[in-house]
Amino acid sequence: MHQPERSPSESYFWPVVWAVGLHALMFAMLFISFAFAPELPPARPVVQATLYQLKSQSQATTQTTEKVAGEAKRSAAPQYETERLEQKKAEEQRMAAAKAAEQKRAEEARKAEEAARAAKAKAEAEAAAKKAEAERKAAEQKRQAEIAKKKAEEEAKKKAAAEAAKKKAEEEAKKKAAAEAAKKKAAEEARKKAAAEAAKKKAAEEAKRKAAEDQKAAALAELLSDSVERQQALAETHGDQVAGNLDDLIVKLITENWQRPLSARRGMSVELLIQMLPDGTITNASVSRSSGDGPFDASAVAAVRNVGRIPEMQQLDRATFDRMYRQRRVIFKPED
Repeated sequence: MHQPERSPSESYFWPVVWAVGLHALMFAMLFISFAFAPELPPARPVVQATLYQLKSQSQATTQTTEKVAGEAKRSAAPQYETERLEQKKAEEQRMAAAKAAEQKRAEEARKAEEAARAAKAKAEAEAAAKKAEAERKAAEQKRQAEIAKKKAEEEAKKKAAAEAAKKKAEEEAKKKAAAEAAKKKAAEEARKKAAAEAAKKKAAEEAKRKAAEDQKAAALAELLSDSVERQQALAETHGDQVAGNLDDLIVKLITENWQRPLSARRGMSVELLIQMLPDGTITNASVSRSSGDGPFDASAVAAVRNVGRIPEMQQLDRATFDRMYRQRRVIFKPED
């Protein structure tokens, strides 16, 4: 436990007390010596005696005083030695105490200095730790800021890329739409042109077909076994104009289904026998008189069979059908 340091006045307090006490004891011994001094004889009324007495008294007093002083000196000598020893001891104690106090103060100063150094080191360590923590936090914040900045930049790049891709896609879509529109327009124009060409071609083909039909009509006029004059006579006789229309229809249908073979030549003719039902179904077609050219004969038979059925035959009454179309002979002649 740390004791407060005593001042120099406190250090000399007890030695002074001891010195004062010692002097008081010496004065008390002097008073005691005067109290026990021997009584002198009564004075005589003689001057010499008085003088003697005074002289004797003076000597006695002197002796007494010297005796008291000697005794006091003898008494004071040990006391002084004791006091001196005590003073020395007290001084040594004071010096030891001062030294101890000084050592204690030095130790306390050393401890205080060590504590101060430790506190300073601790404070410096804490300050360094705080600084390091602050630097770490600052670095972390900077790193996070860099990450956030980088992420924002990447997001901006992605957004810009998405916008560019979107814009490019829109441009591509516009180009594609324009191309589609142009293609559609071109196709429409091509279609119109093709339609015009087709119409033109169809008109030409139609004209050609009509001319060919006219030629075939003329060529196949003899397909019917009866002459036109006879048919007209029959029509006039029976009052039936339908037969003439059916003959024209038969010629037209056979002509449409005939595929001209390479061997067909002008002047050829083949006679065919056509068998039909009342509903117009062609049940058979056969060569009754050949042209001498097999492919031509076969093409004529195939043309009749490909007609299949003539629903218009149902317009005839049964008697007229049985008489004229149940079995119908026709002569087929190709024309260039």
